[in-house]
Amino acid sequence: MYCTLRYPLPLQIPRTRTIASCKPKRRRVEHLRCCVQRPSLREDEEGADDRSVGVEGRVSIVVERYGNGTSKRYLLDDDDDSPLQGFPEELETKPDNISQSSNSSETNTLWLPDVVKDFVFPTGFPGSVSDDYLDYMLWQFPTNVTGWMCNVLVTSSLLKAVGVGSFSGTSAAATAAASAAAIRWVSKDGIGALGRLLIGGRFGSLFDDDPKQWRMYADFIGSTGSFFDLATQLYPTQFLLLASTGNLAKAVARGLRDPSFRVIQNHFAISGNLGEVAAKEEVWEVAAQLIGLGIGILIIDTPGLVKSFPFVSLTWTSIRLVHLWLRYQSLAVLRFNTVNLKRARMLVESHVVHSIVPGYVDCNKRENILLWQRFMKPRIIFGVSLEEVSGLEKSVSKVKALLKIYTEEKYILTLNGLNTDTEFYVSFKVNATSRDVLRCLWQAYWLEENMKGSLKDKDSVFQWLKQSLSEMDNKFDDFLFKLDTGGWNLRESNLKIPNKVLIEHESIPL
Repeated sequence: MYCTLRYPLPLQIPRTRTIASCKPKRRRVEHLRCCVQRPSLREDEEGADDRSVGVEGRVSIVVERYGNGTSKRYLLDDDDDSPLQGFPEELETKPDNISQSSNSSETNTLWLPDVVKDFVFPTGFPGSVSDDYLDYMLWQFPTNVTGWMCNVLVTSSLLKAVGVGSFSGTSAAATAAASAAAIRWVSKDGIGALGRLLIGGRFGSLFDDDPKQWRMYADFIGSTGSFFDLATQLYPTQFLLLASTGNLAKAVARGLRDPSFRVIQNHFAISGNLGEVAAKEEVWEVAAQLIGLGIGILIIDTPGLVKSFPFVSLTWTSIRLVHLWLRYQSLAVLRFNTVNLKRARMLVESHVVHSIVPGYVDCNKRENILLWQRFMKPRIIFGVSLEEVSGLEKSVSKVKALLKIYTEEKYILTLNGLNTDTEFYVSFKVNATSRDVLRCLWQAYWLEENMKGSLKDKDSVFQWLKQSLSEMDNKFDDFLFKLDTGGWNLRESNLKIPNKVLIEHESIPL
């Protein structure tokens, strides 16, 4: 929030001042700054400026702008002993440097009381979070509600499968049955924990690259696990097998879900307020949990309905499909301005084919969350060895020719085959960076677009490689410039260099 001080007379005081604490009655002012500005020569010549002189000649000394878009102007009366008076002003439009999404978020929450907004949104909202925060949370809320509804139905089936509430007999027999049920319950939790151990240890490097994709996959895998849990009611004798399989799948899903969501939360926290963003997410999550549990209890408490397994399974399936659709919509509104491999392919292809680079908002809208980049055309395999580069014939002459062609590059790109569905092999040299990943992608897409099955022999392959490098040298700077003007963050990149195979070329005199 900003406070502008204007005086009709020149004052010999510092031009910028920071007020550490300035709290009007019943209002909180955050990030308050007061700037003293000397009137321009034009203002002195023309008389008092409207912004400098208030009602009936009183001088405006400060304007407070609040987080909800409103402001208050304080005026100084001729009488120095008179009390300070504040005049509320109408909602003002934000400056051009504030995005349209931020304006929309602020406008959509104006009807909420300040107490509620402080409780559910991070301090300084919407300016303290990314533009897509509100859209994501509004989709996330019903997604969590349906998730907890499914959880109630699944838990009910699990309890019935272990015999809770269905045993009638002696006290000793009931105790033995309860112990057996507890052992089976704990066993399936222990087996399921192995899934989280596997994901965290083996696949930890995946989540920074494409958190949207892995968060969506986590829900698919979790849905599969819930299906096994639901089936325990139908086959109670196979409880340990079904429940353990279901818990293993859900543990794998949690191993994918939690790291992916941490990346998303970090994306929201543009003010370095990751802890508060995470805390406010808990507020939304718990509210959704209470609603979901309440609706789920109403469903299973309906006389005669919950005893019918077809009804329970149909209800669970319907809710789960809605849940998956809501999850996809919540992830689709996210707008990352960093370049990962999937988005890099889209950007490079657009520049090679149409000489344009879409902005990060348009690119995120077009991004297919479910599609793996390895299934995108053309197929590009990164981090291959020299033996793979040399081909089936293990040709030394081919490797020498490639090293000569790519003397100025930090990578080596070649083709596997002479047909139109050619695979591209890429070997990275020591000290390669994310910029080199973009360059090899640009070269591969240029070759895919321009060769059109015109390869006939090995010599023509080398000619095409040389021509593609020449074209890239002429146009790659334009590609980087359009990335920058499209709002992409070029300082942070998720384009990682595979470090399992790196080439270091040394010349040895013979």
